Amino acid sequence: MDKNSYRWVIVAAGGLLGCVAIGAMFSLPVFLKPMSAATGWSVTGISTAMTFGFLAMALASMVWGNLSDRFGPRPVVLAGAILLSASLALASQVGSLVEFQLVFGVLVGVAVAAMFAPMMACVTGWFDTQRSLAVSLVSAGMGMAPMTMAPLAAWLVTVHDWRTSMLIIAAIAAVTMIPTSLLLRRPPALEQGNEAALADEPQSEMTTRQAVRSPQFIVLMLANFFCCATHSGPIFHTVSYAVTCGIPMIAAVTIYSVEGLAGMFGRIGFGLMGDRFGAQRMLVIGLFGQSFGVLFYVFASQLGQFYAVAVLVGFIYAGVMPLYAVIVRENFPLKMMGTIIGGTAMAGSLGMAMGPLLGGVIYDHFNSYLWLYVGSWGMGIAATLIALTFRPFARSREQLAPAG
Repeated sequence: MDKNSYRWVIVAAGGLLGCVAIGAMFSLPVFLKPMSAATGWSVTGISTAMTFGFLAMALASMVWGNLSDRFGPRPVVLAGAILLSASLALASQVGSLVEFQLVFGVLVGVAVAAMFAPMMACVTGWFDTQRSLAVSLVSAGMGMAPMTMAPLAAWLVTVHDWRTSMLIIAAIAAVTMIPTSLLLRRPPALEQGNEAALADEPQSEMTTRQAVRSPQFIVLMLANFFCCATHSGPIFHTVSYAVTCGIPMIAAVTIYSVEGLAGMFGRIGFGLMGDRFGAQRMLVIGLFGQSFGVLFYVFASQLGQFYAVAVLVGFIYAGVMPLYAVIVRENFPLKMMGTIIGGTAMAGSLGMAMGPLLGGVIYDHFNSYLWLYVGSWGMGIAATLIALTFRPFARSREQLAPAG
């Protein structure tokens, strides 16, 4: 298969790997009540494993990304797939809550981080055209997790106990992810003998130390942090908010499904628009739209209104996320893609970890979710203003010179 065709194999592999990995981690909410009933552990204690997971993802993202720069995506993603399968299997057998928090939270979080930065770095390196669309399709695969792995986990816990169900998910992860990771290859420009291609890269003389100290990298990290902090609280707490508005729990949960489905279209839509109008422009527009989207939840009180806002928020927040990797690829050398994308992913994971905690504190203090959405709007505006300050690196004379 020629390189032009094989790049779409990389996209398909990335989508599948992300779907299974993210789905395995985010199946935890499905296990909450069965686990609590069977073990006597508190729901809050079990949920804390997810917070540990986000923090572990943040700390591991840059490490996995740097390793993928050094050794290529295949061994890194393969190691992550093996670690994820083993961690899920181990988590299904633990005997205490603390053990579960450490095994599921820390180890699973570290393993899932191996799928994001290395895969995004790999995909951006394979595409010179249709790059935004390719990255968005990989992200869309990750977005399929709530519609595939979560229902599977829900069905499993109706047939088996939670330990057997989690063990089955570990087996599914191993059977699907380990063979798929073997399909990954380094981008052609990083293969031996392609030094000339690397010389034409953006900022080809830049070192990693210079890159992580650059204003461009810092701006992208801050924008991603505030971007994820904007939507993490509303994502986590909207079902609870809908219940306080008198909507039955079973109906309220479907808001997530609507948001997830809209996100599928958002990823592809923003990918196409990013290729046409520029990733940075679409990122700023998306961040501005996201800030008002989450604010609109304040005015929702009926299920139909929640659905309408969920479509808007899901479309935008899922659409903007892949654009960070595209902007990184346009401004930094391919040789350090994993490290730089890992850094922005680290910031995003920290932002995601903030929302659930702050939302709970705000609700406990005010007995209302109003200030959660107002605060999220404020963080969305901050993300927009930060993204507006991004200035691409000046291109060198060699890069501006016409070919031939």
